[in-house]
Amino acid sequence: MTQESIYGLTRDNLTEWLLSVGEKRFRADQIWKWLYDQRVDTFAEMNNLPQSLIDRLNEHFSFSPLEIKIVQKAEDKTTKFLFQLSDQTMIETVLMYHSYGTSVCVTTQIGCNIGCKFCASGLIPKQRDLSAGEIVAQIMFIQKYLDREEPGTKVSHIVVMGIGEPFDNYDNVMTFLRVVNDDKGLAIGARHITVSTSGLAPKIKEFAREGIQVNLAVSLHASNNEVRSSMMRINNKYPMDELFEAIYEYTSLTNRRVTFEHILIDGVNDKPEHAQELADLLKPMRKLAYVNLIPYNPVVENPYERSKPENIAKFFDILMQNKINCVVRKEHGTDIEAACGQLRSQYLRKQRRKRAEASEK
Repeated sequence: MTQESIYGLTRDNLTEWLLSVGEKRFRADQIWKWLYDQRVDTFAEMNNLPQSLIDRLNEHFSFSPLEIKIVQKAEDKTTKFLFQLSDQTMIETVLMYHSYGTSVCVTTQIGCNIGCKFCASGLIPKQRDLSAGEIVAQIMFIQKYLDREEPGTKVSHIVVMGIGEPFDNYDNVMTFLRVVNDDKGLAIGARHITVSTSGLAPKIKEFAREGIQVNLAVSLHASNNEVRSSMMRINNKYPMDELFEAIYEYTSLTNRRVTFEHILIDGVNDKPEHAQELADLLKPMRKLAYVNLIPYNPVVENPYERSKPENIAKFFDILMQNKINCVVRKEHGTDIEAACGQLRSQYLRKQRRKRAEASEK
């Protein structure tokens, strides 16, 4: 029998399961505390549960173990983990340190079908979605790592911006958000969590109706359809007029700010006219728009280069002159290939070389 991840259950789900097997409702809170407060690694450690329940838990659930393949730590303490899952697939998770706390960037899919030309994540087509439990397991692993290495330090923020398109794995991502936000568990505030999408317009509309105060970021990266389609094939399915219709619906329903991610690539989307076009595009929602300008991390397999510092500065100035709130993102972990998918790609390249060398012998 395939075991479900215990981390993939909300507290309500856990309560329902317990009642279905004849257990008392209060057991859910006990188990929840062991999972997210005591942060145990086995059901056997839950010493206030009867052995019969521990046996049932062991029969039905696992802890979604992650096997570390590589850990890289940058000079700024940014730490990147390459994990292997039970089916031998690989994911990346990144721990970042900020003045306001610690942030973890989680992966939601094995590979990605969005196919953004500048992105290392899209070099390998999507193989499958991660379960909610596998996404939660990334946060739990990092929190346990911090418990050992930096006692008292807690994961305070989450960005759902790792490998994959979160809204292409919508139901599992929403379950993940509810688990980590639960006030009797990790209690990571909704406003400390950001989900990034490449622009799945129907899912943005659905997200607007979830009643959860999680932040929304949109990977825009261009100011017109021609440039965006040349970089992101998702724009062919949901062009910018359809995307912004969904964004306007989101802001009207939630009155929440939207962050627009804009990776600056030399000669492609970083010209002054692009900056002015972006400013004009965002003016109708200026009070709820925030632009995150991102210096590009080059990827070996892709032809793009980082914008020159003077072009980044000019782009920023034009947006500010147009009263568009923006910032140039502080870089984390550039010395350890911290862009999404780079560590996994590097590891897989080495594995392919090893296999090729072995076959030649």
